[in-house]
Amino acid sequence: MSLLKRIEKSGGSGGEKQPAPRGGSGGGGEQPPGSGGEDSSRLSQMRTQNRSVAGTPKKSNELGDIKLRIQNRLLSELDPSMDLTHKNEVRTVIEELFNTILAEEQIVLARSERQRLFEQIVAEIQGFGPLEPLLADETVTEIMVNGPKNIFVERKGNIIRAPITFDDDAHVMRILDRIVAPLGRRIDESSPLVDARLPDGSRVNAVIRPIALVGPTITIRKFFKKPLTIEDLIRFGSLTKEITEFMRACVIGRLNMVVSGGTGSGKTTLLNVLSSFIPNDERIVTIENAAELQLRQEHVVTLETRPSNIEGKGAVSIQDLVVNSLRMRPDRIVVGECRGGEALDMLQAMNTGHDGSLTTAHSNSPRDTISRLEVMCLMAGMDLPVRAIREQIASAVDLVCHQERLRDGSRKVVKITEIQGMEGDMITMSDIFEFEQTGVEGGKIVGRIRPTGIRPKFTDRIEAAGIYLPPSVFGVGKTY
Repeated sequence: MSLLKRIEKSGGSGGEKQPAPRGGSGGGGEQPPGSGGEDSSRLSQMRTQNRSVAGTPKKSNELGDIKLRIQNRLLSELDPSMDLTHKNEVRTVIEELFNTILAEEQIVLARSERQRLFEQIVAEIQGFGPLEPLLADETVTEIMVNGPKNIFVERKGNIIRAPITFDDDAHVMRILDRIVAPLGRRIDESSPLVDARLPDGSRVNAVIRPIALVGPTITIRKFFKKPLTIEDLIRFGSLTKEITEFMRACVIGRLNMVVSGGTGSGKTTLLNVLSSFIPNDERIVTIENAAELQLRQEHVVTLETRPSNIEGKGAVSIQDLVVNSLRMRPDRIVVGECRGGEALDMLQAMNTGHDGSLTTAHSNSPRDTISRLEVMCLMAGMDLPVRAIREQIASAVDLVCHQERLRDGSRKVVKITEIQGMEGDMITMSDIFEFEQTGVEGGKIVGRIRPTGIRPKFTDRIEAAGIYLPPSVFGVGKTY
């Protein structure tokens, strides 16, 4: 008898055949009071959604029908009071039920199909569904879900279509709720935008209808399970050993630095690497919209913004956290990104004894970074003259490190610029290092970041910290 006829004979896709519940927990019945909580409601929601799907005629392939039927039975037989946070225990229970159901239904599958089906069902019940294989793939750096049927990924700086899909909008929303719910955040028609993070620290942004016309849209910026080190960036060609030596000296010498660049240029990764140079005996306060930085020091306080509740109250912004951090006796303040009025408070902190602070900003060049800081300071609502803001910037910021994502997808530091001071109404700047492209080979941009030969004015501050950089770091005695 063929596989399809066995499926039809065993009761179609409605899941009518349901053996007695296992484990004495009431099976698919109502949840007893005080047991299960949020995990039980998640199982109940998935049961309802799968029953409604199973009751409609399907034209999908046989494996899809089998997956749906097995998933229905699993959800009806799992103990609703089971704690889904104990992943290994839940996986073992699911595997036992899965094998039992296959035997009872007399479903014969190849070993590879059997394993793939099992992993898909486990991902649906306790993971992030179709996204699980992409999250586990270390070559994928970004995941972009444009509605249920269009999923794209970024590999080595290039965007390609992924061979997976969701069933429908409701399927995407179910996975999205699983991402944001543990963080105490929500996404619905009244609040259709959300910033969140995955358990491994990967950043998540989601937009749903009616804002996103193509359906629920999710963008996941993945981070390596093991944070990148400065040696990794040197191996990738993003930095050179000379620049590494210089940047380490600047961080230890407590210079205020801004990491600038466009979207996806690697600003947060570079900020995380620079933060690793901070001595272990200093108190560090990090401030972010969604906690992404992975500092390895012991004395770190991580602060995260909070959106408003359903009544529109209780929001805590980056600006609020920057102001509060000044009362926490920080040696260093690290702000994940300045986007608005918090830039003024950040400059004030840099100018009031919190040397060595770090932040990032979106811009196209170091000069644009200064212009953006001016605009963001004006966004604070203070009626300040532009010259006063420029004086604050010139006094607070010592160095701008600009990173770009080049045409071939590679990410490189292209300029390191010193803020020298004011001349008249203008802020004066000088490039210490800059990237020089020498050609293109095999579609890859060839070049290196080289010193301009200019020694920065803050060299005496670095030497006061006990660090003496050789002249060769700045190109003295070298030819390029």
